[in-house]
Amino acid sequence: MISKVFSAGITGANGYEITVECDIQNRLGLFEMVGLPDTAVKEAKERVRAACVNSGFSFPDTSVVVNLAPADRKKEGTAYDLSVLMALLLSSGALPPDGMERRCFIGELSLSGEVRPANGMLCRVLAAREAGRTEIFVPYENAEEAAVADGVRVYGVRTVRELVDHLNGIIPIAPASFSMDHFLRAADDCAYDFADVRGQEQAKRALEIAAAGGHNILLIGPPGTGKSMLAKRLPGILPPLSFEEAVETTKIHSVAGLLPAHTSLVTARPFRAPHHTATIASLAGGGSASLRPGEVSLAHNGVLFLDELPEYARSVTEILRQPLEDRTITITRMSGSVTYPCSITLVCAMNPCKCGYYGHPTKPCTCTPAARKAYLARVSGPLLDRIDMQIEVSSLSYREISERKKGESSADIRARVERARAFALERFKAGGDEISCNAQMSAPQIRKYCALNGQTDAILRMAYDSMNLSARAHDRILRMARTIADLDGAEKIGERHLFEAISLRKLDRPETE
Repeated sequence: MISKVFSAGITGANGYEITVECDIQNRLGLFEMVGLPDTAVKEAKERVRAACVNSGFSFPDTSVVVNLAPADRKKEGTAYDLSVLMALLLSSGALPPDGMERRCFIGELSLSGEVRPANGMLCRVLAAREAGRTEIFVPYENAEEAAVADGVRVYGVRTVRELVDHLNGIIPIAPASFSMDHFLRAADDCAYDFADVRGQEQAKRALEIAAAGGHNILLIGPPGTGKSMLAKRLPGILPPLSFEEAVETTKIHSVAGLLPAHTSLVTARPFRAPHHTATIASLAGGGSASLRPGEVSLAHNGVLFLDELPEYARSVTEILRQPLEDRTITITRMSGSVTYPCSITLVCAMNPCKCGYYGHPTKPCTCTPAARKAYLARVSGPLLDRIDMQIEVSSLSYREISERKKGESSADIRARVERARAFALERFKAGGDEISCNAQMSAPQIRKYCALNGQTDAILRMAYDSMNLSARAHDRILRMARTIADLDGAEKIGERHLFEAISLRKLDRPETE
């Protein structure tokens, strides 16, 4: 007897439906799986056999052939176990055929018949919904994640026996649910607060501008000045994740296996801080055989922090150039090609020289001018061009350190950031452009929204010539000036906005060359 049930696979951060066909024939017993299964999928034969027997069902001693369609797409992982067993039980008459066309089964099996969680569950469930499946059976640990998909009933399953009893109408399983109110409350949580930061008013201002416009930033200063502390607080002043952004972020983290059990959505903007020994594969994604998302994609809709920037291998940091422009990254291996989103705010930190104390008020620098120049040269010019702001983080005085009065809170700064973003969004909507922040403006959009008058144009022309700016740096200054004007609620870019934007390009100024 031939039976058919449905499951779902993943490619990158997107899912697709899998049709699982099972044929049982009265001939010499064998269990064969076809449809381009990888090793993990082929090993499902033994897991399915043991789970079937240990759940109280007879495994057929006849010939069993299972096909995973479409047969021309490689199937990877263990998430097809449950659907294979359901197809087998359907063929052997242990399950009623009614309603199977509207159901989808996803999950790994243990030898005892327990249903274990699988990666990429939200991607799979969304694909099943698009294919018209309305009842999705997933591991109990994945049920809250899967329930995010509206328009379907999601059932969290602990064991095969429990699932079969539900399908036979003996003991029904209650469907899982998703609480939007819980998501909205969790999205307001802030782990790090700017109120705890002493001094560093210029750096705080720069980070506020970065948050308001989605700009990349480089913090330059001696050790111990709080560069990492400042960077960790940037997600707390970014606008809360929208539901759509949370779904996108959750899909990537789920595919990477980083979403904790019993978690519905990622509610806080990601903050990823890979060590400077990171490889190209760990930062960009992929590997020798996999197409796993890397740090740049895991930071999607959040912050990627690279501390001690010159210590990273140049080949590693250079791969950031294209993703910073396109906000997507394509990983190509022999096994295939996938594209992940990576709309990030890049925050980098570095010392001003190798010893770290060039320009320090009390500690002398031991580096020669040539050594300082060589240290700065370890970061390529094209990458620096893609970093909107390059600011100095100076050492604190004793008075600043001992100050007991708390600074401005992250909540207050975020309120200004949200107002500036809303101001910009209204402008983009009125102009018919589907972008969400100033950093995403293209060259035509810069000309459209960042028009200068005669005086401001003369200021920018003088800065362009005296600082020997590139065309990309010119555009980034205009984007930042537009953001600074948005924070003021100004329709036009004024002289003060432009002067402040130019001052945030420290490494372009002649005295740093």
